[in-house]
Amino acid sequence: MIQFLLNNTAIKTREAEGGTVLDFVRYNKHLVGTKIGCREGDCGACTILVGELKGEQMVYQSMTSCLMPLKNAHGKHIVTIEGLNMDALTPVQQAVIEEGGTQCGFCTVGFVVSLTGYTMSEKAPTYDNAIAAIDGNICRCTGYKSLERAAGRISQSLEARPDADPIEWLVGEQFLPSYFLDIPKRLKKLAIKQFPLPNGTSGKESVFVGGGTDLFVQKPEAMAETPITNLFDQSAFKYIKEKDGFCYIGGASTAEDLRSSPLLNQAFPKMHDFMKLVSSTPIRNMGTIAGNFINASPIGDLTIFFLALNAQITLNHHGEKRTLHLKDLYKGYKTLDKHPESFIEEISFELPEPNDYYNFEKVCKRTYLDIASVNTACFFRLDADKRIKEVHLSAGGVAAIPFYLHKTREFLLNKTIDPDLLKEANEVIQSEVSPISDARGSADYKRLLLRQLFYAHFLEAGCVEEVVG
Repeated sequence: MIQFLLNNTAIKTREAEGGTVLDFVRYNKHLVGTKIGCREGDCGACTILVGELKGEQMVYQSMTSCLMPLKNAHGKHIVTIEGLNMDALTPVQQAVIEEGGTQCGFCTVGFVVSLTGYTMSEKAPTYDNAIAAIDGNICRCTGYKSLERAAGRISQSLEARPDADPIEWLVGEQFLPSYFLDIPKRLKKLAIKQFPLPNGTSGKESVFVGGGTDLFVQKPEAMAETPITNLFDQSAFKYIKEKDGFCYIGGASTAEDLRSSPLLNQAFPKMHDFMKLVSSTPIRNMGTIAGNFINASPIGDLTIFFLALNAQITLNHHGEKRTLHLKDLYKGYKTLDKHPESFIEEISFELPEPNDYYNFEKVCKRTYLDIASVNTACFFRLDADKRIKEVHLSAGGVAAIPFYLHKTREFLLNKTIDPDLLKEANEVIQSEVSPISDARGSADYKRLLLRQLFYAHFLEAGCVEEVVG
């Protein structure tokens, strides 16, 4: 039995757990304000708010309901546009209308939901944060300037909002209906039990599912008929911690968990910028690190990021643990050194030392919110003589698998960085990779991109001033 609160209504359902929240709210509950758009998590027309009780406080995040399996709604507060409506327009709705932020209206509900989620967050009420909150919403009519004005206006209206637990203030200022005040008590009263911790097997007919952002794009019809083993809500697999100089990350941690982690931001000062290149806010709120690895996309951003840290993964199979390097997981296109009934429980890597260097680069047709044409990451450590003591390199979009550059690493070890060395290293890189021409660029173009991004790692580090040719 799946139980949750949908707006102001308690839900108990035995509907297919692999069906999407989008289809449930529209076809079962006839709440048609949530729109069907791309069904791939790109357009934001189906955006909902997902609230979880953490301690005594509700925490809400925006998510795309077209990719969210119904089972992942269990124990949560699901908010559609109908759950935000009151007798009068809210300040968010009023700002969008008065600034001319709606024309055909199809995308409007998604923008309103995302901006309302922004008002409920503990992030500072700034224009930049408001714009970031709608980075997963697409509008085909307005040209965005009117929506940007609305976002700025909403930010100004939040100047008096308290920094912590703002729900009561938002209700008082008519941003939210009053029933939001009772949600924590109602969730506790339901005494919703989380699904049991998987013991290493999903069952013969079941599929392990994290956030669903890959599976529900690839095969939504099949998933609607498939029982799922929920990994997304397993608190035992949601952590980012340090021990003895190593970082340990639970497999159910999301891209947003990585982006907001104090530990990772300390270890990687550009972490916020790196993760901004990974999809949009609603997808970062859903997509898990283990899911990105297991999807085995040759251009998976998180996979490329962690390959260059020489990360290890721990697989759980029927309760038995096996640890291997991430680079050894991939045996061929979508072929893994993994039993089908195993799941990634943990990721670990050695934290960089103060003078180590790490960089992640990505090029795609759009700067943000797009799949990479080529992405690459690099870690290196120099000795006292400025020679490369340790180095790890990865590249996506240039092979059938997320690619760890073994030969280039061996070539660079114990050498001193200069432009000539980098040009020679590029020749080794080009001999290792085997890109193909596709919708994201020709093979020659991808080789050129990889060369330039490889040089960029060392230019960004200040190791060289320029590399010509």
